[in-house]
Amino acid sequence: MKIKAFIGLVGAVGLCACQPSPQATTVVGRLADMGNDTLLVASYAVNDIARDRIGRDTVVMQQGEFTFRVANDSVPTECYFYLKPKAGAVPSLRKQIGVVAFPGETVTVEGTMDDYRVTGNAFHAAYQAAKEQFKPYRKELDAITQTIMRLNDEKKLTPELSDSLRALYMPAVNQLRKAQEEYIRQHPDEDVSVYLLPGMGSKATEELLSVIGDKARHGSMASLYQALEDAFDRMKERQAAQNKIVEGAEAPNFTLKDINGNDLALSSLRGKYVVLDFWGSWCGWCIKGVPDMKKYYAKYKDRMEILGIDCRDTEEKWKEAVKKHELPWLHVRNEENPDVSMLYGIQGFPTKIVVDPTGKIAKVVVGEDPAFYQYLDELFK
Repeated sequence: MKIKAFIGLVGAVGLCACQPSPQATTVVGRLADMGNDTLLVASYAVNDIARDRIGRDTVVMQQGEFTFRVANDSVPTECYFYLKPKAGAVPSLRKQIGVVAFPGETVTVEGTMDDYRVTGNAFHAAYQAAKEQFKPYRKELDAITQTIMRLNDEKKLTPELSDSLRALYMPAVNQLRKAQEEYIRQHPDEDVSVYLLPGMGSKATEELLSVIGDKARHGSMASLYQALEDAFDRMKERQAAQNKIVEGAEAPNFTLKDINGNDLALSSLRGKYVVLDFWGSWCGWCIKGVPDMKKYYAKYKDRMEILGIDCRDTEEKWKEAVKKHELPWLHVRNEENPDVSMLYGIQGFPTKIVVDPTGKIAKVVVGEDPAFYQYLDELFK
């Protein structure tokens, strides 16, 4: 099942009357099974495949009807509408309505939360027809998902039940993806085919990119197609870099701004062991590892330095996290100019890379792994 994080696109506001107003899509909803409930709205640009920008809102219905405007100047935006859970309700069982919103247009949603129809432009008509083809597979997936979530919330999801449901779930996913792949191959010039690509799994998506025809590559989903191409190019570049980050290899030098705004070069730390800690405030396992990191820094700081390399945070969130968790070592922020995470082929967070006093890579540990601390104890015993 295609599971998406919910991140938004916020339109720029004109600074003066002489500037053009940002375009916006109007989503009009008429839901037969609703009254005056409140909907939670989450949205993101279709080309924001990393889901880096968050946008959330609410809209109050009047006798099952609502109107919602979302700013989108240049690229389509995906909007998801959820019924705001009432007190005591289980939020994980919320159903959703998904709408693709195009700049400056109006789109209408009619039906129920379980069975709705989206009308607007030619894309919506084509996608509605495609969804009818996929309906049996999605229905099966939704039923399995709802069962898993209900049992989990009721604390009845035993390992045996989990295994049994998983055995049903994955074949259903594969059936859906097979149907979608057939659709893409049969409709290479349709914008819907580009829209379906992100849910196909990375291997199939990369293969199917070459199937898409010129018309769809430059159509209404052109920004998504380009984002996917760029993502796979970066993935290949990252993999090539990762192949060079091996024990005994020279650690690539870099210079980034430290937490005080000063330049800090890795080469300036020669003469000590240096732990390059690739992390972020958003990374749960990075934060879980903080107590052990602080413990081992205190234990071995006379023989090693830790250089925290913050990734994917704003400057504000980075500094707040360093202060909140009282991290006593050196800190720099990867602003992707240069992109040090790419330089080191970082695939997961946290990643800890130990650089020896001569500048050679001594150890690479991905994830919050006790093996990293065991290595330090062996190294400094």
